[in-house]
Amino acid sequence: MRKTYTFLLVFFISLTVYAKDFDEVTVIDTAAVINLNRQAYGNRLTDPEQTVTDATRALEMAKKINYFNGIGEAYRVLGIGRYYLDQPEKSFDNYLNAVNFFVKAGNLSGEAKVYNNIGILFRDHDYNRSLDYLNKSLAIATKIKDRRLIASLELNIGNVYTRKSSLQQALNYYEKSNIVFEELKDSVNLVQALQNRGVIYYQLNQYDKALELLLKANRAAKHQDLNESVASINLTLASLYITEKKYDEAEKIVKEGVAYTQLVKDPKLDYDYKHTTYELEYNRKNFERALYYLREIYKLDSTTYKLNTSVQMNLIEAKRKQEEQIKENERVAERQAYDRSRLWAVSMVAGLLLVVIGLLVGNVKRKAKTNAQLTMLNGEVLRQKDNLDRINHHLEEIIDERTKDLQIKNKKLSEHSSYLSHQIRGPIATLRGLINLEKEGLVDQQECIDMMDKCVSEIDEKIIEMSDMLHNPSQGTNS
Repeated sequence: MRKTYTFLLVFFISLTVYAKDFDEVTVIDTAAVINLNRQAYGNRLTDPEQTVTDATRALEMAKKINYFNGIGEAYRVLGIGRYYLDQPEKSFDNYLNAVNFFVKAGNLSGEAKVYNNIGILFRDHDYNRSLDYLNKSLAIATKIKDRRLIASLELNIGNVYTRKSSLQQALNYYEKSNIVFEELKDSVNLVQALQNRGVIYYQLNQYDKALELLLKANRAAKHQDLNESVASINLTLASLYITEKKYDEAEKIVKEGVAYTQLVKDPKLDYDYKHTTYELEYNRKNFERALYYLREIYKLDSTTYKLNTSVQMNLIEAKRKQEEQIKENERVAERQAYDRSRLWAVSMVAGLLLVVIGLLVGNVKRKAKTNAQLTMLNGEVLRQKDNLDRINHHLEEIIDERTKDLQIKNKKLSEHSSYLSHQIRGPIATLRGLINLEKEGLVDQQECIDMMDKCVSEIDEKIIEMSDMLHNPSQGTNS
């Protein structure tokens, strides 16, 4: 028994140590996933290819430990990286996967961030869809009181209104988001806010204000190595310089923008810079370098690109909804099958329980009947025992009485025996004396015979008396 206790103690200690080690490993792996996702997200404006690489590694690690929040964030960051690499269809698919895992994890913040990212994805193709997703995200962000996310959403909603040419409305959203980013000291989003406000003032033909904001955004983006932002800001600066006929400044800023575009490897930015270069050469009246048809082809390609991207994303969303519906139908079917099997199992268990209860009731009844019979038999045994006790007691009394009677008779017999022995010894002694006298010739023969006859008669009487006494012990002695 002591060996068994020792084994169990060692087993539980080993199990506890293993569980502790497993928890520590899980915590370490979780932290690694979080750090890798954070690193990938930080590279989105500098090196989106590295963002995709790091997020892919984070996704693999998170899946191994079944870490839903880590999986959701990895998919989200993958979508962001592919957005900056101008891969909208893949980006959209990643975002939809991210939403599924954040919903499973009950992570409202993550869910809201993904809706924000999807809103950005639709921003250039479908303004209404973009606003739907952004407002959906804003509702969740307001519910969980995430100020940073609320400010980002206001910034992105402003971007949509910019594209819809609702400039004043866009500017209002930019101003509100800029205030929050300044309070939070969010330098990255402050660059975006500066750029967006500069774009609005450029479109409002307030070139001095636009130039001030755009140059400030350019310096801040370079300081933080935000390559994507620098390339994007330079596009608007180039357009502003072309409008003001500052072609040398425009050429310089275009070259810088192209260099940053090559760093981030964004095909759409590269396409936009070709268009801006065309406009620059066209305004310089360098018609040999700027062919009119280049602009028309570009516009056509750009429109086709936008339409195709929107259609592809709509198809992806429809396909995803269809797949989710199929999965939901499968889950319903599985749940119904499970419910049916559970009903059968419950019915079988209930039937078995009824059988067991019936057996138990029957057993209880049999036990009760047996107990009653045993009780009755026990009572009968007790009565028989009482009768035997009474009979034994009576027998003991009879034995005692007989013993006392025998003792009395034995005493009397002993007394009679002594008496008779004494009485018989006298005649016998006389007979012996007569025989001795007759031998010596001292007594007459006839007289001797008579006296011997008398002695024999006395002996006979005593013998008859002894026989009577043996057959009737109660008769007393007569001395």
